[in-house]
Amino acid sequence: MGKEVSAGEIKIEDATANPAPLGLMGFGMTTVLLNLHNAGYFELGTMILAMGIFYGGLAQVIAGIMEWKKNNTFGATAFTSYGLFWLSLVALLVAPKIGWGNAPQSGAMVAYLFLWGVFTFVMFIGTLKLKNPALQFVFGSLALLFFLLALGDHTGNATIKHIAGYEGIICGLSAMYTALSQVLREIYAKKA
Repeated sequence: MGKEVSAGEIKIEDATANPAPLGLMGFGMTTVLLNLHNAGYFELGTMILAMGIFYGGLAQVIAGIMEWKKNNTFGATAFTSYGLFWLSLVALLVAPKIGWGNAPQSGAMVAYLFLWGVFTFVMFIGTLKLKNPALQFVFGSLALLFFLLALGDHTGNATIKHIAGYEGIICGLSAMYTALSQVLREIYAKKA
């Protein structure tokens, strides 16, 4: 961090990197993989669980902490929350298999997914103020994804789950696009 001195004041200039692409990629890639499963392409396995722990989970929590340091409440809340979503989802799936409690009942998963949908919808409303159409699409499609998954669990309808899977693939790809466009914009904006 560099310091600028003016009229007896010390200003600290933030020279840290933009953490948003890391958080968006962690979210996007993990979301695509999980929803390839939801769409019926392959079984839920260690690949998705590992991505949920490390890239969807830990990378997003790190990005959220970095956003907090940059005084970005929206970014800190979003990345930290969704990082912890991935970690909690993996725990819900794995804990019962290793004897740490019972698997959640269907109604419990409906409540879990519905509450994440409500949170995401409120965050989507926040993106309207940011005036970033790509970010608006990510959050809008994610809110829809959570509500579709909750509806699929509530009804037990496999078709709704498959539709949610395809919608989730689009959501994840949109997050990846948003992340990579930020990386490339920053690279090409820098003067050599």
